[in-house]
Order: sequence, then structure tokens, then C-alpha cells
Amino acid sequence: MANFFINQAKQYAETRPCYPEQLFQFISSMTPSHDLAWDVGTGSGQAARSLAKIYKNVVATDTSPTQLENATKVPNIRYQHTPPIMSTAELEEKVAAESSVDLVTVAQALHWFDLPKFYEQVKWVLKKPNGVFAAWLYTFPEVNNAVDDLIRRFYDNPHRDPRRLLVDDKYNSVDFPFEAVERAGSTGPFEFVTERVMEYDEYMTYLTTTSVYQKAKDNGTELLTADMVEDFRRAWNGDGGSGQKVVKFPIYLKIGRVGK
Repeated sequence: MANFFINQAKQYAETRPCYPEQLFQFISSMTPSHDLAWDVGTGSGQAARSLAKIYKNVVATDTSPTQLENATKVPNIRYQHTPPIMSTAELEEKVAAESSVDLVTVAQALHWFDLPKFYEQVKWVLKKPNGVFAAWLYTFPEVNNAVDDLIRRFYDNPHRDPRRLLVDDKYNSVDFPFEAVERAGSTGPFEFVTERVMEYDEYMTYLTTTSVYQKAKDNGTELLTADMVEDFRRAWNGDGGSGQKVVKFPIYLKIGRVGK
């Protein structure tokens, strides 16, 4: 997954949405203590920075050193480059000791992971029985009807990774071997929304950071052809304004506790 984003890590950091505080308030209310959180696939640290306001310490890991170079440095966040799969010794060295982590999070990346192996690591580090695992995604950004129809066309192509179907399904069908936290009542998905004010050029730059665009580019296909760019421009301007627009990103959260 990380290879899709390495070449444009700076643009990724600048154009990806931040997550709402309500999301982190909800997640943190499910963990009995707030000593240590592990943010996996942290990218440029969007989620880690919010976690650092609540948890005493945050370990934020990614398989891409280029992404980590663009992460904002915060005193209680330790950024760590890791391989996709770690041995128990590596996990203890690079992340944390067994049964020592209050919360493990994955933002917009769970669908890329080798889930059986990853879940073994999550269950090893989480405190038993109430350590919490939370994973969320955001679906297609919403601007207006015309732009939203175009982005569906943009994604609907042979270069789209089948694992993205889990995103389309809002993680309803993702393997999730965790127990519902009592106060949550289920493992979700729970719905939130985040918004970002974007210019047209910023929105188009965001599209170039998506996995489908990067994969097509690697295969020699340009998805944002001149005609497609012009279609996006007309759609952006079609609702009576050519400047900034509020772009909404629907968020869906799965959350559960590790159990015994």
C-alpha cells in the first residue's frame, strides 16, 4: 500500500482530510486508560496528532519512511518505520511490550493489510481484556452532484484494487475478530463526517494521491486526461461558484475490545 503514496507524500500530507474531534472523543471514551496508543499506517500523522491530545504517548508507525518524513513532529508522538509484518521481537522493540497498549488505530488503511497476521500483532500488544482496536475509513468525498458523479467515474476503472471494495462496503464485511465494547453496543460501523475547504486545484491534487490514480500511473495509464480534467472543472464551477468549496468526507468506524 505504501508504495502507491511514496512519490507524492508531500501532496498526500497537504490534501488529505483531518478527522473530527468527535471521532477521537468517541474512540477514547471506550478505553479505560489513556497511557499508550499505537497508530498503524500513520502516513503523515493526521490521526496520531489527535490521539496525542488524549493519550500520554503515541507510537505512530508506517512502512514508508517518505511518509514519516512529512509527519508533523509532536513531543509525545514517536514515529517509527516498520516492515509490513513484524516478528514478536520486532514488535516489542519498535512498538510496545505485550499487553501494554490501550488503543490500536488504523485510519483509511485496514483494507491494505494482511489481516490475519496483523490481528495477531494487535491482540499481542493490547491490554487484556479491555484494550481497544479502532479502524475507520472515509468514502468518496462529496462536493456537488456533478463532481460526485465524476469521481465515481474516476474510480470505476480496471486499475482499482479489489481490496477497495471493503471501502465501498463501509467495512461492513471486513473480518473483525473483536468484541463489542459494552457502551458502544456493537462494533459498528459508526458514522461520522469530516469537512475540508478546498480549491479546485487542491481537490485535483487530492485525486492524484489516491491509490487508484497511482496504480494506473504505474501501469502507464493517465486517469486525469485533459477531457476528464475539463469535466471536473465544469462540474466544480457548475453550481454557481468557481472558488473554494466545502468538501465532505463521510467516515465509518469499526471498534471493539480485544477480550480475554
